[in-house]
Amino acid sequence: MTERPFREARIDLGAIAHNLDVLRSTAPSRLSMAVVKSRGYGHGAVPVARTAVEHGIDWLGVVSIEEALELRAANIRVPILSWLHDPQADFRSAIDAGIDIGVSYAEQLERVAAIGGPAVVQLKVDTGLGRNGAGPDDWPAMVALAVEHQRAGRLHVRGIWSHLANAGRAADLAQVDAFDTAVEVARAAGLDPELLHLAATAGGLSLPEARYDLVRWGIGVYGLSPFDDVPSAELDLRPALELSARVASVKRMPAGSGISYGHDYVTPHATTLALVPLGYADGIPRQASGRGPVSIGGVTYPVAGRIAMDQVVVDVGDADVRVGDRAVLIGDPAAGVPSASDWATAADTINYEIVTRLDGRIERTYLP
Repeated sequence: MTERPFREARIDLGAIAHNLDVLRSTAPSRLSMAVVKSRGYGHGAVPVARTAVEHGIDWLGVVSIEEALELRAANIRVPILSWLHDPQADFRSAIDAGIDIGVSYAEQLERVAAIGGPAVVQLKVDTGLGRNGAGPDDWPAMVALAVEHQRAGRLHVRGIWSHLANAGRAADLAQVDAFDTAVEVARAAGLDPELLHLAATAGGLSLPEARYDLVRWGIGVYGLSPFDDVPSAELDLRPALELSARVASVKRMPAGSGISYGHDYVTPHATTLALVPLGYADGIPRQASGRGPVSIGGVTYPVAGRIAMDQVVVDVGDADVRVGDRAVLIGDPAAGVPSASDWATAADTINYEIVTRLDGRIERTYLP
């Protein structure tokens, strides 16, 4: 039997496939996209993308051209959309690799058109999130410019898209209305986009009006809920990542012993301390000091004291914990271990941040 890594993020690709099936059956749309930005939300972009493609996904979504080129280098040939660009981005490489370029403002569109190719673009309209995308005042001019360049053969507008703010049903429906208006403006100007998309995981699951031609499945692909008040299990999603490490040290300490920096935690009685070699250099949030949950031997304990750069200390009382035992920080709560959402609660953040920040010395292994 192969020894597991000292620090390991174990990714269950079968869970990824299961989640894709659940999402597409629960919220059907003509096409579906798996978003694999930020190293596949910390799970590994290429293995997740391959699994998604093998399981019938139509599109992949990334933020940067560099992320898209990594997928192309891995011989992943399905359509890819990349949507957040350095002002000096190498659009030529994207065009040559057959990557759709998300365009958010007129000057960016001009840069893409000047390269020729022709480029394939998807125009983003800001429907109320206040981030990327042309606002209502700028949208008609960008559309007119796109029509001019398309007629001249410099680019092809494949799609129009936007992003929901998830600010409540009324606000999201207002964004649907704004999106419909933007599409009407584009069509009146002479564009005939084949692809319209607005919803990501939260909108895809909760707002049927926002599904259009394609849903961009993000956090749900990884088995995590996009909703604060709905756990993954209620959505039939299976968390795909388990983060664990071997206990590096065990020692008995007397009552009154200060633990970790600042002695925020002092042992209330004689106890056993287990040292787990994961810290904020690996992406474990320091804000969860004293609260972050760790499971050892089937029992979950809070971190004792401050989370350090390389390690956390766990007070296991009188439990028979030994050097080499496996400590699980994040996994599927159905298996009786803490979840990414548990850590998000402990750190006053969201599960997206917990999994995407994992890096450092953590070795990723993959289960089929």
